[in-house]
Formats: sequence, structure tokens, C-alpha cells
Amino acid sequence: MSRGNGQNGDVAAEPVPPSDVPNGHDEGPRPALPRVPCTAGRVAAVTSLVPVPDDPAVARLHALVAARRDDMVALRRDLHAHPELSRTEERTTTVVADRLAAAGLTPTLFPGTGLMCDIGPTSTQARLVALRADIDALPLADTCGEPCVSTVRGVAHACGHDVHTAAVLGAGLALADLARAGELRSGVRLIFQPAEEVQPGGSLDVMGAGALDGVNRIFALHCDPKVDVGHVGTRIGPITSASDSVYVTLRGPGGHTSRPHLTADVVFALGEVITQVPAVLGRRLDPRSGVNLTWGSVRAGSATNAIPSSGVVTGTLRCLDVRAWETAADVFEQAVREVVEPYGVELEVRCQHGVPPVVNEGASTGILEAAARDVLGADAVELTEQSLGGEDFAWYLTRVPGAMARLGTRAPGGRTYDIHQGDLRIDERAIEVGSLVLARAALLAGRH
Repeated sequence: MSRGNGQNGDVAAEPVPPSDVPNGHDEGPRPALPRVPCTAGRVAAVTSLVPVPDDPAVARLHALVAARRDDMVALRRDLHAHPELSRTEERTTTVVADRLAAAGLTPTLFPGTGLMCDIGPTSTQARLVALRADIDALPLADTCGEPCVSTVRGVAHACGHDVHTAAVLGAGLALADLARAGELRSGVRLIFQPAEEVQPGGSLDVMGAGALDGVNRIFALHCDPKVDVGHVGTRIGPITSASDSVYVTLRGPGGHTSRPHLTADVVFALGEVITQVPAVLGRRLDPRSGVNLTWGSVRAGSATNAIPSSGVVTGTLRCLDVRAWETAADVFEQAVREVVEPYGVELEVRCQHGVPPVVNEGASTGILEAAARDVLGADAVELTEQSLGGEDFAWYLTRVPGAMARLGTRAPGGRTYDIHQGDLRIDERAIEVGSLVLARAALLAGRH
């Protein structure tokens, strides 16, 4: 197992000194953690829903993925039972690295957490296709009721990152089999990225560690519990939204509610910000850009008869268009200033950039769609809706072409769950589906 130096993607012969490591993680050799399968790993094996195609090459890929189906499901259950928050994914990193090393591969650990692993041709003339999984969990209670329910209080894989990790690993191991047989024409880089659920996200750390060096194209899947298992959703162009956090603080001398004319009424001014600023943005930014400002919290005062001296309102500013996103923060700040100007309050505005939109490149989306049809059938691809959620896969697409697709995880006829909810359940057949789609996409992209 090798370790990236966190600067240019080269492999460092010596461990990175702790002082050079973000977040203070010790970058000495990590002890191999034993795999601790959750009890759900002993339930009946998950059956396949994927028909074996007539194409011999695709049928061979099916067989390679199917051979590890139960193992990847057990791995997902293990990860689900042992979730880890952003930038603390030590166990997850070790579990994935051990699986890769056991297959004769050489994973490279990122500074902190996460890893990547190259498979197949490594010459500078060979194309290099990346497959990305995110590995972190969320700070909420797991109420899924499954045997592999989280064993970590207040932490849960409620966004499907355990599924993403198992699917990319399954794809990678199948591609490694093809590479050993001399059947992999292009290089493939597996990226297991930490800290997708926080801002700034782990994709920036991963790119800083050189994970995109030499990469020609990148793909990812994201669980979608509104889509039946065995189907994937795709879209050319923006598929998710930019997401920025905004903070507005108003201050004044404070006073009595019987004499608002003698002070600056912070609460009234906050109310004007809350109601008027979204309307202003709707008139100053192109409505086709999908701008949405939604407030999440407001805090001011504690007494019924006192005008407080300060108040804060916070929210998220989302946008589906990159160009509008680049100007939205400035338009937002100017709108706030104009709205509160009549009320004599002091103003502080802060806009924290989060992530840009995930903008799927056309050719890469076509490759994902072709891959899904090859391995799942002609009716497996559907047009997915745009989401106003943020996803830091977007940063990769500012550097190289690529695409993300929605991976169906709903049991046909079953309940539609929602991500970021503790009761999320997924149909585990999605793991095999995801592995097949990603592996086939890597093969097609290598020829593109």
C-alpha cells in the first residue's frame, strides 16, 4: 500500500510528517483493522435482477461482478454498521484498502482519510478513466430497522455513500480481473473520497493530492430512492445545484418596543430581509438559472417588550447555472443592503461558497447511458429531474469532463424513501447494478 504526498499525486516513499497533514491526522503507517462484518452479513444472499446479455464481452463483465455480489453486499452492510463522519473515515479507508490489497492492487492513501487505486495500463499514452465514490456518513440517528443498523450513536449512512463505496469497489475488482487477463485497454483510477457532506468538501483535498492528474474522464453514481432498482437516471447539463451558505447580521442600539422610532428596529429589518430579498433576487437574476434562496434560521431577542441590539438570519442560496452562481453572492449582498437601508441598522453580510452545480458533459453522459443499456437493457435509462441539492463531485467536473447518474435504489412497488433521513432503506441489488454500470462505462470511455 502506497501513500500520496498530498501535493502532486506522486507516491511518497516515507510517511508524511504529522505537521504537514490537514486536520492533524497522523500520517504514519496505519495498522490494518480487522474486518468486522455486521450480523446482516450472514443473511441470505442477494439475488441478481440483471439479465445476462448476448454480447460475450458484456456477459463476461456480468460474471465477474456477479462473482463478488454477495461479498460487496456484505461489505456495504459492514460499512453501514460502522459509519464515520467527514474526515474521520479511518476504518472505512482501511477496510477498502485491505480489499484492494487482497486483490493484488496497490492503493494510495490520501493525507487524512480516503484513498485511490490505479488499475490497468499506466503508460502516459493510455487513457485514464476515474470512478469516484464518497465514503463519509451523516450526523443523524439510524432508524432504518435493518440488522446492519449503525452501531455508532448519532451517525448514519443516510445518503447511500456505503452503496457508492461498494459499487465502485465491485467495479474496480472486476476491472482488475480484466486487466490481469490483458483485456483492459485503458487505465482506471478508483477514487474513494472523504468529506462529501461538509463544506469545503473533500473533493478539493483529493484534487490537491493529485487524484485527477492524468485523468481524461470521471464518472460517479448517486443513490436515488425515487427510482426503481435496475434503472438509472441521467441528464446532460446541470443535474444538481450550486449551494452557498449565507449569513446576515443586523445590529442597532436596542430599545423599548413602545419607542421604536428612537432606535433601529432590528427585528423588523430582519423580517424585511426574509421576505424581500428572495423577491429581489428573482428580478435581478435570470429566472432560467434556477436561483433559490431559502432561510434556515433566524435569531433575535428574548423579551416581548424589548427591541434587541442584534439579530441573525441564515440560509442557503442555490443556483443551477454556473454563470449565475458566479454573480449571485454579489447580487445577494447588494439586495440586502438596499432592503435594510431605510431602517438605520448596521449590517454584516457573509456568503460562504459551497459547491458549483454538477454539470454533466454531453459525451460522458452518453457513455453512462450506453453502459447502462449494455448491462441492464434498453429500458433501464430514464431522464432524471434536476435537484437543488449540492454535491461536491461538481469540483471534479471543473477540471475534467465527466458525468454523474442517479442509481435507482427503490424496491419495485415499495416505499419511496428520502436521503438524509435516518429511516432510509435501499434495495441492495443496486450495488451489483452500480458496479456493472460503472465498470462498463470505464471500458467504453477507454475506447472513446
